[in-house]
Amino acid sequence: MSVTPKKKRSMADILLVDDNAQVLKLLNQLLTNFGHLVAQAENGNAALKLAQQQRFDLIITDIVMPDGDGLETIPALRRQFPEVKILAISGGGYQSPRDYLKMGTQLGANLALVKPFTAEQLRAAVDSLLGYT
Repeated sequence: MSVTPKKKRSMADILLVDDNAQVLKLLNQLLTNFGHLVAQAENGNAALKLAQQQRFDLIITDIVMPDGDGLETIPALRRQFPEVKILAISGGGYQSPRDYLKMGTQLGANLALVKPFTAEQLRAAVDSLLGYT
């Protein structure tokens, strides 16, 4: 039986994508407190531009947004950056957030969280995707 060793916690470059300024501010603060460097984009189109300019270890994206929603952005990111880890987040819209997140994982997100989520849930998801757990 082989055991995959945990990666040592280190600072990761994370791109946070959400159209809600309050959500961006809160998640940025949490991720920074977790020890990561955070860049922000207010929609999928802006996120794709940033991802072409800088390498990210993890991209956290909302699903329901104007100007490039998560369901458009996730497959575009997956095609251009197949190695990047993607965490989809959603509080819903016209459909249940679980429906959106299911579609997000089918389109290439590695993991999904329903808003609202706790700081502990966010940290556990980030740590898992970055290989710390």
